[in-house]
Amino acid sequence: MSSRPVTELSLVREERFAIVRGTFYEDLARRLTEGALVGFEEQEVARERVDVYDVSGAYELPFAAKLCAEAGDYSGVACLGAVIRGETDHYDYVCQSAADGIMRVQLDTGVPCAFGVLTVENMDQALARSGGDRRDQGHNAARTVVQMARLVAGQRKG
Repeated sequence: MSSRPVTELSLVREERFAIVRGTFYEDLARRLTEGALVGFEEQEVARERVDVYDVSGAYELPFAAKLCAEAGDYSGVACLGAVIRGETDHYDYVCQSAADGIMRVQLDTGVPCAFGVLTVENMDQALARSGGDRRDQGHNAARTVVQMARLVAGQRKG
């Protein structure tokens, strides 16, 4: 049995990707998106092959991802957003719902969805994970969704 790294599988030029982003923290959404676009470019996905859709927050990301996945236009969806812990249990419900929902979308549709949602204690942690370095979750989500789409495309080719 031979194996190839997923990064060596090539994508068809017509493939497109979506970014769905929660904009409750607008500056963080912008930073995550900038990182994601760099990640897509590093994976040889041109900017014009990536569409960006805004929703109000992380809780809405699974539904937006589902719409994109079911449209049939995208090879993968990068889900970006941030949830910062506050004084109530709201943080726990939103984080769990976003994570479970995004996972369910990809399992139900067969379209890869990357979890690029910051789940942090404070704004300093969020900024550190959206600043363009190796911990940038937008960048990591883009790279992940392209690699998973390549895996899916390779499996479907036979």
